Amino acid sequence: MVGYDPEGRCVSTAEAAVAGSASGLVTRVLVSPLDVLKIRFQLQIEQLSSRNPTAKYHGMLQAVQRIFQEEGLTAFWKGHVPAQILSVGFGAVQFMTFESLTKLMHNFTSFKAQDSLVHLVCGGLAAGAASVAVQPVDTLRTRFAAQGEPKIYLNLRHAVVTMYQTEGPGTFYRGLTPTLIAVFPYAGLQFFFYNILQQFSKWAIPAEAKNGAGVRNLVCGSCAGVLSKSLTYPLDLVKKRLQVGGFEHARAAFGQVRTYGGFLDCVRQMMREEGPGGFFKGLSPSLLKAAFSSGFIFFWYELFCSLLCTMKSPESTQRKEG
Repeated sequence: MVGYDPEGRCVSTAEAAVAGSASGLVTRVLVSPLDVLKIRFQLQIEQLSSRNPTAKYHGMLQAVQRIFQEEGLTAFWKGHVPAQILSVGFGAVQFMTFESLTKLMHNFTSFKAQDSLVHLVCGGLAAGAASVAVQPVDTLRTRFAAQGEPKIYLNLRHAVVTMYQTEGPGTFYRGLTPTLIAVFPYAGLQFFFYNILQQFSKWAIPAEAKNGAGVRNLVCGSCAGVLSKSLTYPLDLVKKRLQVGGFEHARAAFGQVRTYGGFLDCVRQMMREEGPGGFFKGLSPSLLKAAFSSGFIFFWYELFCSLLCTMKSPESTQRKEG
């Protein structure tokens, strides 16, 4: 169902955008706590270890307990409003663009829409377009998830006005360069692995067992997310560091803070101060999030597309008329 299917296609580009938005909305609610943990770990300068007395967070369980004790249960959904806007917007643009690009590739080139390499290229381009569209919201989401108590930003409107007045409009696109560098291979590989795993599962699973398509979509999506995230994680971490530039005063309670002059400067400082392992801080919650997020995104997208197809089928139309 993912990508243009000339033989059995029943979902339009607009409907693909609706399905992508809905899948992003549902998935965001479920994975937000892991996202908050990932961002907190990525932004911590100190080593993530109980042997480091200056480190605020040592591991996942300790971080969960500390955030809950200091900030309450709602802290795991900090920045949820901009995060939801991000997920809904990203899902709509990504899947709408992906469907359109795979259709163009199928109709105007010698490649087939369901080829894995087509999904690799079209998935990366679609995610790049979606990233540019929602980057300001992504920056807001990161700021909200990163701030401690007392809050610097009271609500979404206050954050937008404050950032614009104190840092200028360019601040909403902080981290765009590593975002675009990272999102093309990440999303491309995500669609690529999902396509390959789907083809393998259809070959490996007997025809009579294919009524478990939903579980297959979930498992294939989760595996695709873990594989693609593992290969592109350092770029995501650098993006998060750049997005909180100019926001150092709100990070004082979390430990050391750094100011970076750009993408290359951030990489140099991290390599010098934190070593190669610094580029993989927060990898554990990130992989968990990638597994759940990617699995749910493809699961819900396929499900919503199937529902839309069912609603448009002749049998459904006849039932409504009867």
